[in-house]
Amino acid sequence: MGSEEPRDPLQGVDWKAVGNDMLRNPGDKPGIKKRLPKKIRQIPECYFLPRKSRPYNFTFVGACIAGGIGAGMLVEMWINKKVREDGGVLWEFDK
Repeated sequence: MGSEEPRDPLQGVDWKAVGNDMLRNPGDKPGIKKRLPKKIRQIPECYFLPRKSRPYNFTFVGACIAGGIGAGMLVEMWINKKVREDGGVLWEFDK
């Protein structure tokens, strides 16, 4: 088992001759063609707006939930009142 050193694939390259083609023929285009990106992603500005603090958000969401529960209770009271006034009939299909 001999310890071989990894071979360097660029060991015998003449580095002075690598850039000479571009210096001799500056009008020639390089071998690698630059490509435009296929699709530029447009990010909405709302991602970069300043955000509120977490306690503020919890308070706001909690107030919305409490408002929804309160509105539901008011609607339920209104329905019960209408049922009592009409004698317990919600819909009459015979009219």
